[in-house]
Amino acid sequence: MAGDEKERSSERWAHLRFSVVGPLLACPPTPGQLREQLGHLAEKLWLHPISGQPVRFALSTIERWYYQARQAANPVHVLHRKLRRDRGRQQTLGPDLIEALRSQHEAHPRWSYQLHLDNLAALVRQQPHWGPMPSYSSLRRYMVAQGWLRGRPLPKREGERHAESRRQAREVRSYEAQYTGGLWHLDFHHGSRKILNPRGQWVRPLLLAILDDHSRLICHAQWYWSETAQSLAHALHQAFLKRGLPRALLSDNGSPMIANETTEGLKRLSILAQTTLPYSPHQNGKQEVFWAQVEGRLLAMLEGQAELTLALLNQATLAWVEREYHRTVHSQTRKTPLERWLDGHSVCRPCPSPEQLRRAFTVGVSRIQRQSDGTVSLAGVRFELPGRFRHLRKLYLRYASWDLSHVWLVDERSGVVLQRLLPLDRARNADGIRRPIASSPTGQTPPPTAGIAPRLRELMAEYAATGLPPAYLTPEEEI
Repeated sequence: MAGDEKERSSERWAHLRFSVVGPLLACPPTPGQLREQLGHLAEKLWLHPISGQPVRFALSTIERWYYQARQAANPVHVLHRKLRRDRGRQQTLGPDLIEALRSQHEAHPRWSYQLHLDNLAALVRQQPHWGPMPSYSSLRRYMVAQGWLRGRPLPKREGERHAESRRQAREVRSYEAQYTGGLWHLDFHHGSRKILNPRGQWVRPLLLAILDDHSRLICHAQWYWSETAQSLAHALHQAFLKRGLPRALLSDNGSPMIANETTEGLKRLSILAQTTLPYSPHQNGKQEVFWAQVEGRLLAMLEGQAELTLALLNQATLAWVEREYHRTVHSQTRKTPLERWLDGHSVCRPCPSPEQLRRAFTVGVSRIQRQSDGTVSLAGVRFELPGRFRHLRKLYLRYASWDLSHVWLVDERSGVVLQRLLPLDRARNADGIRRPIASSPTGQTPPPTAGIAPRLRELMAEYAATGLPPAYLTPEEEI
């Protein structure tokens, strides 16, 4: 980066010098007038190519530029700043110094360059025959050229150490989905501004944003009080209804993202759920870039608002996303997110109805029906079953842990919803009215069969055919 900045600086200087002497090259002065025209140019103010401040140049300096450019086939090229003769060269280090520096870096990869220099100087004082001590810039250039970069702080957790070793062993590359709707990102962000919740507590709200990887368009963004599976499902429903169903979804390993309701819902909607590796936020880097814009622009424009509520925050966020973010040219795609979303090839699928979305983000459990009153217990609440299901012993239910007002009885094999179950209403059942139980198609109880049952009559006939006497004695009082 430093080398590129120097190249751009040299190019700016060359263009400025050419703009100063360019009129003299386009209309060469007649003999005897060169000195006068150079004096006029020396009296003018020019804008410094780096700082932009007004600056004057001496007559002798402009004269030197003029003669350099007049004799050259490419005047701008010769007006570049001269390169140092030692550019790209490094101070030669002795083999003992190199070996000591290499061993020192392997033992302490997280030391700063200055700390390496100070400890190497201490070794040189003890071993003068190693040669002269290099300067800080020479040591730093040499270590960078050898790839001996300063390491990150030592991770404290086992997972962090494993992630750090993986980053050192595998290269990191940027990526982008080829089609719109091919991959969505989602993540929660803790806002930097505290607001007052209904309980009278100052808390930091969380912004949940769902971003399309190809277009960088925000499919939905909303602030919530807490990071829960309920909030995640609420935001996903709105994103799906507005933009359609994506093919894949990438998130971190937060508890809402790996909750049973979330994973089961994405499976039922045929959305490939992917999670980033532990302690690897760079895999979701597009989200991190968006958070910087949220803090730097959206929340910065709300600094003057003293009484900030969650409703006002969501209203401002929606306006900023739709009217500014979606209509600002992205530095990488060279298009606005809205243009890239509309122009790109979309692989999104139509979204089902809101009721189907509600049923999708549920978890399935098995329960045993109480035959005595036709109820089933779920999360400490008893639910009534219609009489037509009284013959079912084992039931398969689907529900969301945060909403027991919607519990469905489903066929475990096909997944077809059979009936929505409602909680037991004891007050209503106290009226004593009960539906009759139909035991036959005619509604009448068949009469019992008279006489001996056919099987027993058959057994008695077989025994009599054997000719054996009865295998019992008749009591005397019965004779």
